[in-house]
Amino acid sequence: MNIVTDLILPIALAFIMFSLGLGLSLSDFTRIFLKPKEFIVGFASQLIILPIVALILVLILPASPEIAIGVMILAAAPGGATSNILTSFAKGDVALSISLTAVISILSVVTIPLILGISLSFLGLNLANEGISLMDIAIKMFLIVTIPVLIGISLSRVLNSFEDMAKKISTILFFLVLLGAILAERENVVSYFAQAGLITLILNILMMVIAFYLSKALISNSSQQRAITLECGLQNGTLAIFVATSIFGGGMYVIPAATYSLIMFATSLIFVYLVRKTV
Repeated sequence: MNIVTDLILPIALAFIMFSLGLGLSLSDFTRIFLKPKEFIVGFASQLIILPIVALILVLILPASPEIAIGVMILAAAPGGATSNILTSFAKGDVALSISLTAVISILSVVTIPLILGISLSFLGLNLANEGISLMDIAIKMFLIVTIPVLIGISLSRVLNSFEDMAKKISTILFFLVLLGAILAERENVVSYFAQAGLITLILNILMMVIAFYLSKALISNSSQQRAITLECGLQNGTLAIFVATSIFGGGMYVIPAATYSLIMFATSLIFVYLVRKTV
């Protein structure tokens, strides 16, 4: 038993998702019916356009099968909770950001297995040959993501005073998971970053550009444009690392999530700086 991947990582991810649930209320879900256009643009950008862009990149750029799968795991992951924080810094629509993160995270029990199954078929890979079933992925997503979020929502009023502390702990856990993933492959980290760095950098920048201009074309409110851009640029790296380690055994599968997690904060902070200058 690997105590890090089998115990610490699932607990860390479950707590992060639990803390996300603590900050949610019914209005975060009903809001999508009040402003459906903005939500649909963000939803489609995150769950349709992002995986398609990622798939095109791994098909046209040189990448090993492990790196390609790792990129698609990352692309299938929902937005990270940090997108809500940086959206606030960017003076974006935090409510929209929270709604997108919440709904897509809960739906990940379906969307992650579906996106992985479709994308890997395009790559000529078969999960069944690796002894992996889509149902296994769905069950793990339900146990580690959906249930903790729902528990957090149900306890949000009782533990309201704990929400801020939970978010701080979640941030620390995220960086510890990221550091652990890098240290676990420290002997090969330079070569791995060389293989995955270019793809993840292009994916991050390209997706933020697409999300920004798509939302600008369809939505007039600039705060909502900023929210959607950051939502599509900041992925749930912890969840991607969990899927890569628990389903695929870690190793090179983890590297895209690790490199992207480092890159996304740099690009998102630059974006926040630029948009704040225009506000």
